[in-house]
Amino acid sequence: MSGTLVLVGGEEFTDGCSFDRDLFSGAGSVLVVPTAKAYEDPGSVIARATEWFAPMGVSVDVLEVYRRADALEESAAAKVAAAKAIYLTSGSPMHLRSVLKDSPVLDAMVEAWRSGVTVALAGEAAAVACQNMVDSRGGAFTAGLDVILDFTVVPRLNRWSPEMWHRTVGLARAGFPIVGIDEATALIRSGDKQWRVEGAGKVHVYVDGTDSPLSVLP
Repeated sequence: MSGTLVLVGGEEFTDGCSFDRDLFSGAGSVLVVPTAKAYEDPGSVIARATEWFAPMGVSVDVLEVYRRADALEESAAAKVAAAKAIYLTSGSPMHLRSVLKDSPVLDAMVEAWRSGVTVALAGEAAAVACQNMVDSRGGAFTAGLDVILDFTVVPRLNRWSPEMWHRTVGLARAGFPIVGIDEATALIRSGDKQWRVEGAGKVHVYVDGTDSPLSVLP
């Protein structure tokens, strides 16, 4: 049994993300990790998260890990380990990868999820968590954080051109699922390994070029 995994297509903490109330209200507090926003005004996403969660009775704590050195601090990992829920925001996938790769903070996040904590990954954070990360600049594959091994995530699918999406699907190895998630939409895996979709948009799963059901995901 593990915690709930929430893969959000982007535009987190906005009106379409109705799923957050059920997912986080019971936790009482959520640890927001704005690492991917380090060079994009992280204060603005922190303020938005605080305003978003307040009506749900959920307080926001912040893990200020913006540099590689921060992610190597055991005190930061300890803060993750003590969190009741964790939410990684969208932003720069390359910066997020360079900061968290093979770090105590990343290890603590994975262990927290395995021990039952709800972990949400929004936008580019969902993409970079995959072993085979899709580069949004061209749709090809590159190396991610090796957390999600069995499929890859394309966030903000509603903004992708059909040509780029088909290129990514065509580059995937045989039998490997490509999961496209619209903004303000969540693909949610419960602790008992059941998948569902909630939010404003849609989720598309393609295997070998064929639109496939959620049941193909592990």
